[in-house]
Amino acid sequence: MEIDDLASTSGEWLRGIGPQSDIVMSSRIRLARNLADFPFIRQCNDIDRANIDSTVRQRLGSNKALRDLTFIDVATLEALDRQFLVERQLISREHANSDGARAVAIDGQEQLSLMVNEEDHLRIQVMKSGLDLDGAWAQINELDDQIEQQLTYAFHEQFGYLTACPTNVGTGMRVSVLVHLPALVITNQIEKVFRSLQKINLVVRGLYGEGTQAMGDFYQVSNQITLGKSEKELIDQVGDVVPVVIDYERKARKFLIEEDQNELFDQVSRAYGMLQTARRISSEETMHLLSRVRMGINLGLIGDLEIPQVNELFIQTQPAHLQKIHQSALSTDERNIERANFLHRNLKSQDN
Repeated sequence: MEIDDLASTSGEWLRGIGPQSDIVMSSRIRLARNLADFPFIRQCNDIDRANIDSTVRQRLGSNKALRDLTFIDVATLEALDRQFLVERQLISREHANSDGARAVAIDGQEQLSLMVNEEDHLRIQVMKSGLDLDGAWAQINELDDQIEQQLTYAFHEQFGYLTACPTNVGTGMRVSVLVHLPALVITNQIEKVFRSLQKINLVVRGLYGEGTQAMGDFYQVSNQITLGKSEKELIDQVGDVVPVVIDYERKARKFLIEEDQNELFDQVSRAYGMLQTARRISSEETMHLLSRVRMGINLGLIGDLEIPQVNELFIQTQPAHLQKIHQSALSTDERNIERANFLHRNLKSQDN
């Protein structure tokens, strides 16, 4: 598998299928693990990092269930390719910008991503389209067991899995659901929802995780505490709350329809029209307009587009994806022009 081959395809989290996929883009579970025979990453020298990388590749390659994973050497990638993997949510920004030997292993459907030498020796994640935390847990639990047959994890009888950051000690588990909440943003209720989630120790982040701003009205809802609760309790905590958030969003959309359907239809139509006709457009504005269009499709206000098509445009208009599709490096202004052309070509075809 080559990175360029991924540019024109959609990863699992963009397929637009699965339960509640009109509002829930994806479900993700991540496990932080460290190898018992090596110091934590921040104490590692270059030789340690290289040995961790080679040990993981060698041991997992000998496991029948894991040998089909494709390992990508992140350390030797160009900056554009690293950004591309970040946009696809296969690696973190920290992993992309780190130093020394590091890699990522992925499967063909991009449901599974295994980062080697991120903040921890291993960051294992499974993504599912829609609200499917039980499916994600079943898959990552099996994967974790397979890896543990090949590698010895750093584990303490009292504290659980030992991690580089104390906030991950215990289960090492982060349960995240990526939700699309445009109606709560339009009705100015989004901050109220955030405050409610914080009171029950849930965190809300932007599309690309910690430290990122919300783009396109997408928000990641995840657990904050990993210690003192079982994996099932952490999954249930997020899984019980997300349907409530979904219900808030549905009620806000219903309110907007009942309050002034013409005004809402005008907002959606203007967004669709700008995407089809703009000569120059930024990534941020594109995300904002696509968000309105995505909501418009779900409300039946746009009939010639499907959710998976809009999801693909969300990712393909990101800076690195756009340059990979264009097959050359572009300046910011060149990207804004190419992005407008790309949208014009793809959305115009829907009218034909």
